[in-house]
Amino acid sequence: MGSTTTQAPGRLAFPAMITGSACLAFGPWLVRLADVGPLASAFWRQALAVPFLLALAFVVRSPGGKPAGFAGTTLGIVGLTALAGFAFAADLSVWHLGIMRTTLANSTLLANAATFMLPLYGLLALGQKLSRPQWWALASAAAGVTLLLGRSAELSPRHFAGDLLCLAAAVFYTIYLIAIEKVRGTLQAMPALALATLASALALAPLAASGVFWPQDWTPVLGLAIGSQVVGQGLIVYAVRHLSPLVVGLSLLVQPAISAMIGAWRFGEVPGSLEMVGALMVVAALVIARLPSRG
Repeated sequence: MGSTTTQAPGRLAFPAMITGSACLAFGPWLVRLADVGPLASAFWRQALAVPFLLALAFVVRSPGGKPAGFAGTTLGIVGLTALAGFAFAADLSVWHLGIMRTTLANSTLLANAATFMLPLYGLLALGQKLSRPQWWALASAAAGVTLLLGRSAELSPRHFAGDLLCLAAAVFYTIYLIAIEKVRGTLQAMPALALATLASALALAPLAASGVFWPQDWTPVLGLAIGSQVVGQGLIVYAVRHLSPLVVGLSLLVQPAISAMIGAWRFGEVPGSLEMVGALMVVAALVIARLPSRG
């Protein structure tokens, strides 16, 4: 943690991270509460968030005190942002479908697999060497996911399919993170998030029209847009700049913990012993993958 943590923005970073993670944890519950199809709820999450994020993009200022805005946006940046948005659209599509087919706890845990998929991308695509903790994270994640998938297969084919969809969501989210990180080299956080959200809303629109599209009750989809996309994602994008990777990783674990409690309370999704062991192994992988490198 650098010197910025002694200033006001740094002091607010940790509570912002915890609050943002908690907001995201309610997402799967809101998807189930929505009276539209899972693809439509994904579209409304993005579409309703766009005006708020565009406004924030012009209001939030860069470290130098100048308005962030969209200065420096080139055709290449637009293309990268579109790629990020399409990947995020694919992530939300398969994740929302998975939420309807598996437990809330599993949907959140497996969707966070992007945390240890990024080091794997570095190994396979960039030829980077993994540290010993990263190898341990991958091993722990593989064992934990295997236990979770095996338990879901025993419960029902529907749960197993849901887990696989949530795992696929993590793959698409990894692609999103890689693309958006490249965009962040030119744009500030809020403009990048606003453009990626707009691109994902456009990509989701034709998919959302295939089922029940117009909500009768707007509360759940507004909760997804404001709570998950604007507040949740916005606070996390703000906080990660001021916190160490380990603190970020530990804070993200608020999500599966809250989702598990909601699942047990509202849907009777009480995990068994094997599920608990698998979940703990995935949690361990998430923490280990966020450990800062000694180098």
